[in-house]
Amino acid sequence: MVAMTSDRTPEACRKISQGYAFFAYPWDLGPREGPHPEKGARNPGHPFRVRRLFYASTPAVRKKHVPLTNIRAPLRGAMRFLIAAFLLVPACRQQMADQPRYEPLEESAFFADHRSARPLPIGVVARGFLDEDEHLYAGRVNGQLATTFPFEITADVLARGRERYNIFCTPCHDHVGTGNGMAVRRGFRRGPPSFHTDRLREAPPGHFYDVITNGFGAMNDYAAQIKPRDRWAIVAYIRALQFSQNASIQDLPPQDRQELEKLPR
Repeated sequence: MVAMTSDRTPEACRKISQGYAFFAYPWDLGPREGPHPEKGARNPGHPFRVRRLFYASTPAVRKKHVPLTNIRAPLRGAMRFLIAAFLLVPACRQQMADQPRYEPLEESAFFADHRSARPLPIGVVARGFLDEDEHLYAGRVNGQLATTFPFEITADVLARGRERYNIFCTPCHDHVGTGNGMAVRRGFRRGPPSFHTDRLREAPPGHFYDVITNGFGAMNDYAAQIKPRDRWAIVAYIRALQFSQNASIQDLPPQDRQELEKLPR
């Protein structure tokens, strides 16, 4: 804490010796007029010199005053150290950042074909793309079109299939699956067949999965746009559409059948 004393104000010196202190900025060099020690305001009638002293507030050394000049040298040394550290720390960096490496497709003098990117070995498969499950990824079992689904069909799967169907299939197949989508109504001549024909109602689920994956006739394949599990979800929803358009009252559960019979005819 910096104390201000006055050669002309004994009262101020007495108060400093009793534990009072008046603050001043360390950069206030030389004598000047300062605030009045009691009122804290400038008083031209009572000028006094400002001495930049560090005042110890503990009772044992309360009257001991340390001139500011005694600590300037350590402060200068600390400041020089901080400046040097600030300049030298950014210069330190990991050598791993500068290690030799090739940029993508950069020329290399090490290999005979001058290519740094090496060709993949024959038969290599990227991690996560092995697709060993033939039923799930190819829609086949022992080379034949699958007649079952590779996982359980739940309400969530049907909801997902309906969402994907409405996005990718309705432009040609329409929302019910009759093959009269907006693309057909706008002039697409080779429209798709209806899902409700006997041939497609009797087709196995693997047939629809294979068509989505590889395309058929004028239909493109959607392997890049639709993931395998979503393709099976669409097939499940197509089965639900086929059932909805060809179901009879006898296919309903008894409780639903009773509720249907109560409706006015």
